[in-house]
Amino acid sequence: MKRRTDQGAPRPRNGPSAAGNRLWTWLMIPGTLWMSAFLLGSLVLVAALALGTTDPLGNPRFGLNFENIAALAEPAYRAVLLRSLGYALLTCVICLVVAYPVAYAIALHGGRFKNLLIAAIVVPFFANYLVRMYGWSVVLSDDGPLLKALRAIGIADGDTKILQTGVGVIAGLVYGFIVFMIIPLYAALERMDVSLIEAGRDLYGGALRTFFFVPLPAPRQGAAAGCVLVFLPATGDFVSAQLMGGPDQIMIGNLIQDKFFQGQNWPLGSALTMLMMAVLFLGMLGYLRRARKDEAEAIR
Repeated sequence: MKRRTDQGAPRPRNGPSAAGNRLWTWLMIPGTLWMSAFLLGSLVLVAALALGTTDPLGNPRFGLNFENIAALAEPAYRAVLLRSLGYALLTCVICLVVAYPVAYAIALHGGRFKNLLIAAIVVPFFANYLVRMYGWSVVLSDDGPLLKALRAIGIADGDTKILQTGVGVIAGLVYGFIVFMIIPLYAALERMDVSLIEAGRDLYGGALRTFFFVPLPAPRQGAAAGCVLVFLPATGDFVSAQLMGGPDQIMIGNLIQDKFFQGQNWPLGSALTMLMMAVLFLGMLGYLRRARKDEAEAIR
């Protein structure tokens, strides 16, 4: 009886799984150390440079000067930062509205063509970002096909402009980063249990109410991830504002570029960089806290 009990007792799992976990941990260490070293090193360098000065020739010098930090409170810099955040926020909203139907159609109705449709969306974005923005600026130009078509149907007139306006900048940002919204939404919708939609029709009746209660809130984690992936690079983008905006549409990325390459004021450019990174870090921290909360609720 004792032997039979010992044989029937659950045996501890042997060690391949633990050994495999240790192997993946060791494989992650070199890449993690490499990325961490360069990230922390660049942050320390930029932070130290933000407290520096420039000599009469415009060369940066390390020091302990807080004038660059104090200059960030000037209304001009504050306006540019708020404009950048506003453009990035509008870009997130438009990308979410445009990307959701695309992701929904591919995930739930793409059938065997899902991979082909995703490839058709992603592959064009392998082209260089600057080249794509130049092409988009041609489309949105005063003599471009879009305005010509709008004038032909009477929606626009000869004075209507898209370039050199905030609309043009946001259009460029949406075009440049919308793929980062489509992919997370598609991944979240593709994992959704389709039987929930059928159950929702029994509970809520019509197809429209079912859509608002089941498929629409289901990919909220994918939507949150997409918003982060769009918002972070859109805030620091400078190509769209440079090619499709004017002096009144410059963003914080344009200011940083100007201070480093034209104004020869690296300390002030570093201070602006630290300000932008601090704002983006707060956004990322909020996303991580929300994701952790959603994960805890899902486990419950």
